[in-house]
Amino acid sequence: MEKTTKAAKPQISTVMDAYSSKIELAYHGSREDLDPYVPADHRPHNSKTSSFGALANLLKASLGSGVLAMPVAFKNAGMLVGAIGTILVGLICGHAIHILVKTSQQLCVETKKPCLGYADTCELVFQNGPRPVRKYATLIREIADWALATTHFGACCVYVVIIAESFKQISDAYGGPSWSVSLFCAVCLVVLVPLSQITKLKYLVPFSAFANFVWLGSICICLYYCLKDPPAIKDRNLATSITAIPSFISICLFAMEGIGVVMPVENEMIKPQQFLGCPGVLNIAITTIVIFYGFVGFSGYWQFGNDVSGSLTLSLPQDEILAQTAKILVACVMILSFTLIYYIPVDVVWRRLQDRIPANRQIWALSGIRLLGTLIIVSIASAVPYIELFMELVGAICLSVMGLLLPVVTETVFRWGKDVGPTSWVVWKNFILAIFALIALVSGVTYAFKSLLEKFSIL
Repeated sequence: MEKTTKAAKPQISTVMDAYSSKIELAYHGSREDLDPYVPADHRPHNSKTSSFGALANLLKASLGSGVLAMPVAFKNAGMLVGAIGTILVGLICGHAIHILVKTSQQLCVETKKPCLGYADTCELVFQNGPRPVRKYATLIREIADWALATTHFGACCVYVVIIAESFKQISDAYGGPSWSVSLFCAVCLVVLVPLSQITKLKYLVPFSAFANFVWLGSICICLYYCLKDPPAIKDRNLATSITAIPSFISICLFAMEGIGVVMPVENEMIKPQQFLGCPGVLNIAITTIVIFYGFVGFSGYWQFGNDVSGSLTLSLPQDEILAQTAKILVACVMILSFTLIYYIPVDVVWRRLQDRIPANRQIWALSGIRLLGTLIIVSIASAVPYIELFMELVGAICLSVMGLLLPVVTETVFRWGKDVGPTSWVVWKNFILAIFALIALVSGVTYAFKSLLEKFSIL
């Protein structure tokens, strides 16, 4: 009897241990359900930004050189169509950014990651999506990365042309050398080559701070001339030909679409849940951008009409010192901003080459890539020194894909099988937005190349 009791004790103990483990597992499981993963709680504490700071960063990043191109967009569409179109494009861009950020936030919870970038979100959505699309995860990441790189590469070309045009006008006004815009583009290498060799973002902070201050001054000068004795509205077109609408959409996309900075800004927030919603950081930023861009486009076209240039400063009077000062300020801003914008395409290329280069040669290799990229940008700008053309191409090719197409595709794949299906309104809404993006892509590229051929007298 005693032996039986002793033998039963280990069995009872084993059963009790197993039962306790099940209780503990159930307890922890219930605790996980009650306390879901909160990505913001796992982000680095030394890089968190308040909601107001996130709004300021988003506005600062979005209110860039594109605002000076809005009068050209209104020239292509007309005052009435331009005003309505700016609001519609702003709503579409804002919605695309909204669904991208929302998808990223929900994906962070599901995958238990503190934050995700733009390309990371696209890739993980496809990796965890329906089985037939998982094989495209790497491809979608490549498309996202290269669309972002090409966007900033094209913006660098725009900067070089604006710098060259500005200094050419100043040179012509004050008896300087009567060089072509292409030659002034080449001269920009004297400044851009050394600046493009800056490899650490922290060294660019002083340049960025100074550029923001100078940019504000130049915008104020431009608005002064836009509102100074404007002509009668009847002298301006309220609407133009429908064939010019693709150019309007492309330039609007180039001007407004700050999607490349949205995810980094959201990832730095202390309370990322305040980024979306009403009012929300994103909604306030988009509303401010649309109003300001629409105002500058409307007043710029109202003042200068069909003579307005690709950059508003280039339309300012040639014989006034204040106007020339604005041109110099904008040129300086473009020079200082070039390095920051140029960092993105270099980073995309370098991440793909770094592991293939020996460690003792990486410094020289990176320097060579930066030099080669700068030479390519300036060469393209010198060969095709047309601001509007670059804006149309970048807006049509890159931003219609990165800013519109990829967000709606990503949301559809993420929600497919969970709360949406073939008959869901979300799918049809995203399908319409995808068609709009493809139309903007095809028509924008077509009309941009048509304009290019006309400028070179091929057509």
